[in-house]
Formats: sequence, structure tokens, C-alpha cells
Amino acid sequence: MTGVARPGVAGRYEAVLFDLLTAVLDSWSLWDSVAGGPAAGREWRGEYLRLAYGAGSYTPYEELVAAAARARGLGPELAPALAARWDELAPWPEAPRVIGELARHVRTGVVTNCSRELGRRAAERAGVPFDVVVTAEEAGAYKPRPEPYRMALDRLGLPAERVLFVAGSRYDIPGAGGVGMDVWWHNRIHLPLGDLPAPIAEYDRLTPLLDTPSTDRDEPPAP
Repeated sequence: MTGVARPGVAGRYEAVLFDLLTAVLDSWSLWDSVAGGPAAGREWRGEYLRLAYGAGSYTPYEELVAAAARARGLGPELAPALAARWDELAPWPEAPRVIGELARHVRTGVVTNCSRELGRRAAERAGVPFDVVVTAEEAGAYKPRPEPYRMALDRLGLPAERVLFVAGSRYDIPGAGGVGMDVWWHNRIHLPLGDLPAPIAEYDRLTPLLDTPSTDRDEPPAP
């Protein structure tokens, strides 16, 4: 048997939850393409994240995306264009294999900051089935508020200490950690951690997740 080692993820946890749009899927490329280039895409995405993290109760995802475009002086057509091209989302190259291997040993799920409809479509783009899919719309709040993470735990029927969360956004680290989950950071584009708490591990790819010891909190960050 290859993949999840024992002791390891399957020896410590009964489920693994993922941030869908960043840890599993390459949403960065789609936003950049819709915006016309990486510079505009990153500014637009950054503004959207700022609005989502400060939203409090759920505000329709498409409204936040449109507000972010306006705030950055971008055209009003970008929000509907992003929704129209949503099915172009693609998983990171190794994601289907890694998640599929994990699913042989533990339950898997995603927690995502978008609408119910877009979350369902995005989860299908991952190329592997999930046991649980939770969206901000269903939870009534955006991550890193606790409601989405707690809804996922409730649907799994597991205590937080039995679930590993694989972050894409760095703000999932205090978000998922705040409800009691260990957090493993898939930092694909080498974002700075800043003054946020350290995850149990940090890599720029998902493959090491198959070999990450559950008690190892001293893994070096990705180069």
C-alpha cells in the first residue's frame, strides 16, 4: 500500500477537510485570466478577500466579487464573466491523486467561500468525490468565521481534534485552528505567514500530505 502512512494522517485523523478554491483548485489562474492579467487579477482577488473576511453574515458571493472589481477600478462585466467561466477551474496537478489516496483511509470534504451553486460546481471540478461540501452560503458566513468549519465538523459527526484542515488561504490557519482543528498549509504561491499562528506543516504542493506525520509540528516551510 502506498500513500497515507501509519502513523500519519490516517493514524491520527478520521477526516481531512480542504479549502476548495485555493488548496485543491487553481482559482488564481482563472481570476487572472478574467481580469486580463496577473496584476489586475491579484488586486481584484485581494480586494474580494478583504471584503469577504470582513463581511460578517453571508453576503451573496457574486455581489462581493462585483464590489471588489468596482473598488479596483475594473469593469462591471468581470463578476458575471467569472461566474460564466467557473467551470474552467482546474485542480492542482497532484490534487486528484492525493485526495483519492487519502480517501482510501479517511473521509474527505471541502469548506469554501462561495455560493451553494458555485461551490457544487467547483467541487465537481476537483475530479474526486467528497463526503462533505460546505459553502459560505449554507453556513451563513464566510471563513475565517467559525460557522463554516463547524458546519463541516457537524456533517462529519466528528470532534475537531479528529479532523485535519488543509488550508489554501493563510487565514484558514487561525480560522480552522480556532475551532480546534490542526491545520496543514498548502501555500502554493508562497504567501507570507505574517503574524498568524504557525500551521503544523507548510508546503507548496499537496504530495507531502501523504507522508506528513500527524505529530510533526516542526516541518520547515516550502522553499
